[in-house]
Amino acid sequence: MTAEAPRPPLPPFSEATAREKVRLAEDGWNGRNPEKVALAYTPDSKWRNRAEFPQGRKEIAEFLTRKWNKELDYRLIKELWAYTGNRIAVRYAYEYHDDSGNWFRAYGNENWEFDENGLMANRHASINEAPIAEADRKFHWPLGRRPDDHPGLSDLGL
Repeated sequence: MTAEAPRPPLPPFSEATAREKVRLAEDGWNGRNPEKVALAYTPDSKWRNRAEFPQGRKEIAEFLTRKWNKELDYRLIKELWAYTGNRIAVRYAYEYHDDSGNWFRAYGNENWEFDENGLMANRHASINEAPIAEADRKFHWPLGRRPDDHPGLSDLGL
């Protein structure tokens, strides 16, 4: 249990509130501010992200700092897959390039578990990525929040 202010929407989730939570997470990650993003997680949150297992906000912020220093021009789309009670499953894709200008698209699934205040206590991510040609990119909005009229994953055939 945390003594922090609630971060709505709160569990138990409805379809509408689960979709809202997913979009808020997407918006946060697209903002690429590690310290701000880390505040969406419980102080002792546990992650599984590929071969890394950050725990707590400090390690999460450090992980995200490394990630976004390496994954340049990062743009992410998340989509609700399923929800129940205090859990949400999402699928997502993101595009970025490395410091040599090579582009990649990563695909993944996440399982999220929230505390009663709407903070994520557990995040389990499975991710695969593939190199793509710059001409094959599908995420073309300006850096930051994805515009509301930009297609989602299903609309893009991803």
